Amino acid sequence: MNAKGEIERFKARLVAKEYKQKDGIDYDEVFAPVVRMESIKLLISHATHLGWPIYQMDVKSAFLHGVLEEDVYLKQPPDFMKVEQERKVLRLKKALYGLKQAPRAWNTRIDSYFKKDGVEQCPYEHALYVKKTEGNILLVALYVDDLILLGNDEGMIQDFKKKMTKEFEMTDLGLMRYFLGLEIRQDKSGIFVSQEAYAKDILKFWFKMIDCNPVSTPMEPGLKLSKYDGGERVDPGNYRSLVGCLRYLTCTRPDLCLSVGIISRFMEDPSYTHWKATKRILRYDQGTISQRLHYSKSDKYKLVGYSDSDWCGDVDDRKSTTGYVFFMGNPAFMWVSKKEPIVTLSTCEAEYVAASWSVCHAMWLRNLLSKLEQEQVDPTEIRVDNKSAIELAKNPVNHERVSILMSGFISSGIKLRKERWSSLMLQAEIKWVTYLRSRCQRCC
Repeated sequence: MNAKGEIERFKARLVAKEYKQKDGIDYDEVFAPVVRMESIKLLISHATHLGWPIYQMDVKSAFLHGVLEEDVYLKQPPDFMKVEQERKVLRLKKALYGLKQAPRAWNTRIDSYFKKDGVEQCPYEHALYVKKTEGNILLVALYVDDLILLGNDEGMIQDFKKKMTKEFEMTDLGLMRYFLGLEIRQDKSGIFVSQEAYAKDILKFWFKMIDCNPVSTPMEPGLKLSKYDGGERVDPGNYRSLVGCLRYLTCTRPDLCLSVGIISRFMEDPSYTHWKATKRILRYDQGTISQRLHYSKSDKYKLVGYSDSDWCGDVDDRKSTTGYVFFMGNPAFMWVSKKEPIVTLSTCEAEYVAASWSVCHAMWLRNLLSKLEQEQVDPTEIRVDNKSAIELAKNPVNHERVSILMSGFISSGIKLRKERWSSLMLQAEIKWVTYLRSRCQRCC
């Protein structure tokens, strides 16, 4: 299918029965690294700032290029058996679609070719490759069999395309227009990124809500959802399907990130209240379906982050929700909203957790930008709206409200710290109940 949902071409393949494979016998490693979605948006922002076009290529039958390391045997396909040798089996030399290790074999094959051609793998993004020659730079992002190319030298890009076409059977798709469900339009004003066709498919074909009444907000103001609301249970399969669709829609819609993160907490046993909140997000999407990200050139192309957190927002376990967003110039290219793994005792502590997470992510982004020749010389500014958390970050003293938290972040065993924190909270609750019971006995 193309970006409009129309049939572009037909494919037919011979596929192996992977469910008959046994771990450790005919396969070991199965996963292949792919480029992160935030890295793709960072490359789009980078190309917009420097005025580079972004090209796209596709490998035809990519998995068939992978070389197998294990001995894999398969039966002869029906109607394609060799006469008088029907009892014999086939031994595979290269990967076949359906094999568990096929993605890994293909990734190993193209990774070895890149390194042989002088293309270096980025240590901070393993699916991003960089080639530098005589002051020119070429960036290649790999997502299984899809490649995006950008650089400052057109001749270098065309030479790379010729080499790839000679080594593999490739399809040159020209300027990037449709990549991983993202609709991309490149013009002189910048690059527009949206998922309009994907959002319409969710509303029209999957959940039949294309004619619903739009709303102005994705979630009712002040709404608190709980696992134990006592409402009527709904089909968890449909609920998970809808939440999964909405989660992928947040790749270009940061305004949906918080509300989708909240409804994702009830996929195990959803109720009608949760289903109603989820359908409200679809109604909000109906009214904002044409919204898109516009990456434009900026005079201040600098990494800036924003961090925020609520306090005890979850009514079930009293955990806080953390959110942070990063900008390079005008557009945001990365955003996160998720629940914290610990229970915080103050807004200062909750904001400090959010700030620490954003700082960790900022360090990774600074390292990645240095490989893109956009090294951040000045310190990266993380903007926090809590004065206590800012002062604590400047002067990390040992305080009773954050001592366990700070030692937990310094230590590598965050799970152990979380368990210790829960036991301390339980002990404090027992002491408080004992004290209240003694007071009541005195009064009575």
